[in-house]
Amino acid sequence: MSEQTKTNKTLTGRVVSNAMDKTVTVVVERRVQHPVYGKFMSRSTKIHAHDEANSCDSGDLVRIEQCRPLSKTKSWRLLEILEKVR
Repeated sequence: MSEQTKTNKTLTGRVVSNAMDKTVTVVVERRVQHPVYGKFMSRSTKIHAHDEANSCDSGDLVRIEQCRPLSKTKSWRLLEILEKVR
């Protein structure tokens, strides 16, 4: 049996809320093309991510990775803070 490494899905987004304890809300934006007209549109998804140290502030740019479900709404974990807001 060969050794296989499992890579988890990672996304980059902006923190919009850090009001909860050890949880941040991250907005991930993506650009999709309209199926009929071809115009590119901006679509966003709100994701709850686990922040163990409560180190994120609103407006920070972060990288998150998918993990096992940690609660009813959390199945993502904070990997790193890419850009801090002053």
